[in-house]
Amino acid sequence: MPGIDLDRAWDLHPQVSVRPEPFGALLYHFGTRKLSFLKDRRLLDVVRSLGDAPTAREACAAAGVPESDLARYRAALGTLVRSSMLVERTP
Repeated sequence: MPGIDLDRAWDLHPQVSVRPEPFGALLYHFGTRKLSFLKDRRLLDVVRSLGDAPTAREACAAAGVPESDLARYRAALGTLVRSSMLVERTP
């Protein structure tokens, strides 16, 4: 499963709501009515910081994702892109 380009800027889709939960979070897209579960609190931290970070790689670093786990987070973010929860931020 391919991931995203970590050296690009990404953000939550404007129609996505994030609800933190003890297990991670629920993401709901009001446009597509899709629901996604984040079962990793660190992934939630990455998703929350995407809008402020210049790149997804920097959002991962800010959330404390070790270099050895980047491939796994890249794949998880790619899944969120394919489900329209994340969109690429353009200048």
